[in-house]
Amino acid sequence: MLGEYLPTLLFLIVASGIGVALLVVGHLLGPKRPSLAKLSPYECGFEAFEDARMQFDVRYYLVAIQFIIFDLEIIFLVPWATVFRDLGVVGLVEMGIFVSMLLLGFIYVWKKGALEWE
Repeated sequence: MLGEYLPTLLFLIVASGIGVALLVVGHLLGPKRPSLAKLSPYECGFEAFEDARMQFDVRYYLVAIQFIIFDLEIIFLVPWATVFRDLGVVGLVEMGIFVSMLLLGFIYVWKKGALEWE
């Protein structure tokens, strides 16, 4: 039974070997000309002016989570749309409930002001 996994194991070994070999060859043969400008911190064309460990506003994370949630709805909508005719009225009602729950969540975050960015 383990013989069925041999091609997968060989693929992983070959892929890992190629990846490691490319890294080693690049490190050995690549140019190494360090300078002060190359070793200095660089951020968007400006010198770093604050500590990298500064605090972010919690609204940044709220917007990111909302994007993930409302983006994930596509994962459910696309398969549903492909088999819509086979599901009939029951599938339509279930998707209506799903979309209405998403709409209620969207209205909730909108009323709470989480979409406002100052």
